[in-house]
Amino acid sequence: MTAEQLEAARELTDIASVQNRYNLTDRASDPLLKLCEAHGIAFLPWFPLGNGSLTTDRVCADIAAAHGVPPGQIALAWLLHRSPVLCPTPGPGSLAHLEENLDAAVVRLGEGDMSRLDALS
Repeated sequence: MTAEQLEAARELTDIASVQNRYNLTDRASDPLLKLCEAHGIAFLPWFPLGNGSLTTDRVCADIAAAHGVPPGQIALAWLLHRSPVLCPTPGPGSLAHLEENLDAAVVRLGEGDMSRLDALS
């Protein structure tokens, strides 16, 4: 979905959420995200961990080591810090992986962390 398509859809009905590919390195949907923010529409980022590729990124790994967490938590925490309407829904393969993903909500990224992660796009 594009921002233009969302605007057209909003003229026809109320929209509760959209889902587009979005993660640390794929931010093509930034205009759509901004529109969602402006209208309080939930944005569900599809592919939030880049099929695991983000867990091997060097910057992500360095920040994860500094926080004492797995890199996947940093990629998810970045989404949670990026916008209040982003609702990541990664697909865990096990209960332990689900719990690890949920722990991303308590990771507090500082401005320096966010700047380094923002530079990945």
